[in-house]
Amino acid sequence: QVQLVESGGGLVQAGGSLRLSCAASGIIFSINDMGWYRQAPGKQRDLVAAITNIGTTYYADSAKGRFTISRDTAKNTVYLQMNSLKPEDTAVYYCNIVVGIHDYWGQGTQVTVSS
Repeated sequence: QVQLVESGGGLVQAGGSLRLSCAASGIIFSINDMGWYRQAPGKQRDLVAAITNIGTTYYADSAKGRFTISRDTAKNTVYLQMNSLKPEDTAVYYCNIVVGIHDYWGQGTQVTVSS
């Protein structure tokens, strides 16, 4: 059974930093893409950043220059380093992994940025 465990969320002041982690277990096959999404209250869930199995990265415009996604393939873990956080970054952050034709979601971790 595939499980994704997220950590690293919390409350931070504007301008601060947080590092999110998402560790996947129960994986038999290689993970393709790994990514982070976020969902603010009353809004849809949007992609923030993604990284492929060869290290190609993608960032939403709102994340460019401030967030960095990385992965540790040996540990089946994906990270999101978030710097220069803004109040509008406040949301529940979800990790997502793609294995073959299946994708899996973490339970979400709350990030709150105070002004």
